[in-house]
Amino acid sequence: MADPRGFLAHDREVAPRRPVDERLHDWHEVYPDGAGRALLPIIGTQAGRCMDCGIPFCHQGCPLGNLIPEWNDLVWRGDWSDAIERLHATNNFPEFTGRLCPAPCETACVLGINQDPVTIKNVEVAIIDRAWDSGLVRPQPPEWLSGSTVAVVGSGPAGLAAAQQLTRVGHTVVVYERADRIGGLLRFGIPEFKMEKAHLDRRLVQMEREGTVFRPGVAVGESLTGEQLRERFDAVVLAIGSTVPRDLPVPGRELAGVHQAMEYLPQGNRAALGEQVPGQITAAGRHVVIIGGGDTGADCLGTALRQGAATVTQLEILPRPGDERPSGQPWPTYPMVFRVSSAHEEGGDRVYAVSTQELLGDEEGRVRALRLVDVDASFQPVPGTEREIPAELVLLAMGFTGPERPGLLEQLEVALDERGNVARDQGYATSVDGVFVAGDAGRGQSLIVWAIAEGRAAAAAVDEYLSGSTTLPAPIPPSARPLTV
Repeated sequence: MADPRGFLAHDREVAPRRPVDERLHDWHEVYPDGAGRALLPIIGTQAGRCMDCGIPFCHQGCPLGNLIPEWNDLVWRGDWSDAIERLHATNNFPEFTGRLCPAPCETACVLGINQDPVTIKNVEVAIIDRAWDSGLVRPQPPEWLSGSTVAVVGSGPAGLAAAQQLTRVGHTVVVYERADRIGGLLRFGIPEFKMEKAHLDRRLVQMEREGTVFRPGVAVGESLTGEQLRERFDAVVLAIGSTVPRDLPVPGRELAGVHQAMEYLPQGNRAALGEQVPGQITAAGRHVVIIGGGDTGADCLGTALRQGAATVTQLEILPRPGDERPSGQPWPTYPMVFRVSSAHEEGGDRVYAVSTQELLGDEEGRVRALRLVDVDASFQPVPGTEREIPAELVLLAMGFTGPERPGLLEQLEVALDERGNVARDQGYATSVDGVFVAGDAGRGQSLIVWAIAEGRAAAAAVDEYLSGSTTLPAPIPPSARPLTV
């Protein structure tokens, strides 16, 4: 264990963020010099708060099964080399999860039963950032090639994790991405202020040096068909995500100025990195309304504020969560509590328990206002609460309903489950021999940490399919029921 009295001697501290007035004028991460460096002055005492709890429920809370007590102890002792080795043993990309994961491990921390939990996420990102700075992250090319080839379709966290694992055991892996750059939602969905893309780019360089081949700008299902993919490769991993957005079926949806969040955020990310974006959707000078209270909505909020929005209002149909863990969500479950992201610190209004009734337009066919109404616990309108708020840009951030069916999925003729996701068995295999699925495409919209875990587990299944056995770890079973066709 770490410091035997650490949790008694030290309170929980998190990394300080830059002042709001400063960070709203740039697109850099909200932490000074990056999250990992911001933590270094306090990281030893914070890692030392990890207690000898006997049964570390943080393992249960983490889909990756991260060896949290082990690397907390190593950080407290100053052994950063072994700490990154233990962290990488279960997580290919801790620089992503350390910035983007909501940390279900912390809500499962035993110390969190009656105190503030250990700052697990902060320790994680400090380990990986220091490892990069110290040259401890190096390519790990395979010792020999198996002669088998694997196509990974999609370059988000699930696809990248599967690709890296399969490359390291000697398979020849090609990652296809329809966008012009590799990274999926990591690159185009996550704003720069949450994770600077330099962290993604240096990991991609490592993967290329290990032997993974990247093919951006290839729309599999169009220029390369599903049949051609199966002919060219011994196995295929579908990591195409859940990309069909949930829409808003209300009058006025067709008005100009109403966009899905994933129309808006990628353009903002490109512009933030200096790219020219013709016809960019921008919040500059506009009254912005974001429909959806989740992480994507918060990303839209932070982006709109940096673009100079006149006002930003974020709407959520659910009631405001409480500040304390609900009695029906006891430790070690992940509770629904009121959380404040870095974007929420920066401005905007959050309105709970409301539903959009109509979008109102001006004479030119552009949205000008949104009519909403309060709702009760059954989401039924409360009479007399109807009102209008100004809305010159409306962003729909209400989640996703599943993977896109036309094109690749129809060509492969894979079975779908009752939710519209790609059906798979306990080995991540689809109904088509040699075709596997990982991440949101099979699980449904979920967390980055689940995507990486599923990518790793699917890689183990593919390796066993190709080689007859595998030495790759398989951290979790798939969330889907056994495949029925």
